[in-house]
Amino acid sequence: METFNYFNYFTEIEEYFWKKRGAHLLVSPLDWAIMETWQKAGVPLEAALKGIDRAFESYQRSRRGAGKPLKSLAYCTDAVLEAAQEAVEAAAGSAPKNGRDVQEPFSLDDLRAYFSKNARRLVETAEGVRGTDPGLASRLVEVSQSLNACALLLDSPARADLEDLERRLTMLDDKISALLTSHAPDDLLLRIRREMDSQLASYRRKMKTEQIALVEKQYLQKRLLQEFRIPRLSLFYFS
Repeated sequence: METFNYFNYFTEIEEYFWKKRGAHLLVSPLDWAIMETWQKAGVPLEAALKGIDRAFESYQRSRRGAGKPLKSLAYCTDAVLEAAQEAVEAAAGSAPKNGRDVQEPFSLDDLRAYFSKNARRLVETAEGVRGTDPGLASRLVEVSQSLNACALLLDSPARADLEDLERRLTMLDDKISALLTSHAPDDLLLRIRREMDSQLASYRRKMKTEQIALVEKQYLQKRLLQEFRIPRLSLFYFS
């Protein structure tokens, strides 16, 4: 997947799913987890949309599609991965395109504001948990400082290397995820896992074991971020 053509990856899929479903409803944490597994697997945006089309067509032909809306992207997983494989096979042997006119997806000022906002939110969360978990608070402040260091890279006279910047931000996202998983109270983790199992129950038979494992990981990560009110730092979540 050409990463930096798809900073709108999640929004495009979300809006497309809304249109196909015919209702502007909030996408569930499960759906977001599924989109993240597609993004991390390198599924091109076009393949994701094509797979959603096919899934809706299949659903509408089935008995379940009679008068009942398709509620989750989980139903689309097989069709999306199939479309992605077709895209890989179609691209095999094709020559790379050179000399493309690539636009910068963000202005430097917008990036600075994005980093500043997220660093501030990390510090706010750290202050909120300092009384109950000073260790977590200290580590979140460290992540905030690392994020500020990333922002300083934008002041270089050279053109910003967005791919390298994204690697750094992804590393910080992973660090936050590990911190929250290890510091979250047992009762919170249990509640989230019960919630996750309930949402996944009707889709487990349609998904492969490795797909379920990825979705569960992304779901847990997203819900912990929500509970601790911590933003994702990756440029995929820039808005």
